[in-house]
Amino acid sequence: MKKIALIVCLALALTCMFAPAWAEGVSGKTVALMTPYLGSVTTNQMVNYLQEELEADGATVNVINTDNDFSALASRIEDVANGKTADAIVLVSADPSLVANQLAEAFEADIPVFGCDSGFIEGMQVNATSDNYQMGELIVRYLFDELMGGKGTVIALTHRPHPGVVKRCEAFDAIIEEYPDITLITEEHIPAEQPINDAQSTVESLLLANSDPDSVTAIWAAWDEPAIGATLALKEAGREEVIVTGVDGNQQAVSLVAEGGNLKATVAQNFKGMTEIVVEQLNKLLGGETIEVGEMYAPATLITLENVADFVE
Repeated sequence: MKKIALIVCLALALTCMFAPAWAEGVSGKTVALMTPYLGSVTTNQMVNYLQEELEADGATVNVINTDNDFSALASRIEDVANGKTADAIVLVSADPSLVANQLAEAFEADIPVFGCDSGFIEGMQVNATSDNYQMGELIVRYLFDELMGGKGTVIALTHRPHPGVVKRCEAFDAIIEEYPDITLITEEHIPAEQPINDAQSTVESLLLANSDPDSVTAIWAAWDEPAIGATLALKEAGREEVIVTGVDGNQQAVSLVAEGGNLKATVAQNFKGMTEIVVEQLNKLLGGETIEVGEMYAPATLITLENVADFVE
């Protein structure tokens, strides 16, 4: 019995010795998940993933949503910083440059700030995201080369206040310059509050102004909700010839790609992978490890009719 007890003690000692330094990182700590866009399908998904993973690791999680109001987001960051009510902040789908002054207060209070599908500014720790420029390139090349054959007209539905969308738009802006036979009809800003409805209404108006069946070849949407809204408008108008693409890989968009209608492709972001990066790096930092500061990417995948069955839930 004494030998067995000794072996058990040695095993426990070795386990403690070689356990990751961040094993108890967030346990007992409070993490504030902060976003202005909880109404977005993908943002909501990431917040849920983060909350589940952090709580499973023993953290207390406070979800703070400001309903598309960046002034309110700034105020809530100030509250957290001044009251030191969290051991860390995670911005989800929020451009940190729009709340830079308030984040500076968090940095001053020694509250580490992470991003999940957000931008990155000096003072932050890690922003986990997709390579949004690369995703923009991927979907734009597929649209222009494979779907449009290098010619035609295109409408762009964008939302440039979002840092990830900005990168995709920059890819679109650069690549369309290489295609003299593709004409941009218009770029339309789609608000984030009700992007499906707003995109549907916007496209309905554009179709009235471009009623000739050959007047619109494609609609490039910088994320999936406007692509869904555009698809609904095209269905109602009977404009089967117009091609639509999106980005994000949310399930409604994936289902529409599987139907073989107007929506031809999207790019699946690895939102689960992003949250896993944030949770791992947050655990390491709060566990006393030094982490590499900057942006970290989770890989993305092009979804078309050929491979969509692999992504339908």
